[in-house]
Amino acid sequence: MQHFPRVVIVTGASRGIGAAIARRAAQEGASVAVNYVKAEDAANQVVASIEASGGRAAAIQGDVAREADIVALFEAAEKQLGPIEGLVNNAGITGGMAKVADVTAEQLQQVLAANVVGPFLCAREAMRRMAKSHGGHGGVIVNLSSLAARIGGGGEWVHYGASKGAIDTFTRGLAKEAGPEGVRVNAVAPGLIATEMGDYGGGRIARMLPTVPLGRGGETEEVAQAVVWLLSPASSYVHGAILEVGGGR
Repeated sequence: MQHFPRVVIVTGASRGIGAAIARRAAQEGASVAVNYVKAEDAANQVVASIEASGGRAAAIQGDVAREADIVALFEAAEKQLGPIEGLVNNAGITGGMAKVADVTAEQLQQVLAANVVGPFLCAREAMRRMAKSHGGHGGVIVNLSSLAARIGGGGEWVHYGASKGAIDTFTRGLAKEAGPEGVRVNAVAPGLIATEMGDYGGGRIARMLPTVPLGRGGETEEVAQAVVWLLSPASSYVHGAILEVGGGR
């Protein structure tokens, strides 16, 4: 596919990195499905900002930890915006800070449902629409990983890091399946980004700055630019890659 996706679903797009991705994709001409779970007002604000700039978007509720919600999300996006050509698997949770000795089964199940099962099933729905063998015309999938997949998250959230390690493996495996189907698949792995989730209530980024060679936290826009590049034809021979946006950490 040698054009920017005309319709893109961005999961978890009501705030933070997801909202920045949605706005950037719209600037490239995409109609954007702004997915959210609870923050309807925030999602509507993202849609309004896109429309104010001449773009097209729709806020669509759905919890990526629920299969029925995922199926409904894709159906609604298709009905409201048109054939899906791009997917950004951005939605995710940290599961809270806890050492392995203190993690509960419930915490772990919630993290894996949102961060692994959800993106997997979203990609399934995307492939059913984009893959040539399913009558599609190709497309692009970008998964959001994390530097925690490589660093491990020890002392904070190994459960989160493990879920993102699964995303890295999933990205590489799906890329091998999807390439012959005309679908490119890559991931972006952010580091310390100035979001509510990344800073975890305040102070975390400042505490971790000595580990970042560039000496600062990243901005959501910097992650969004990387994601949009991977969605675009400018990255047409990039496939199965994990692009780190982490200041050299």
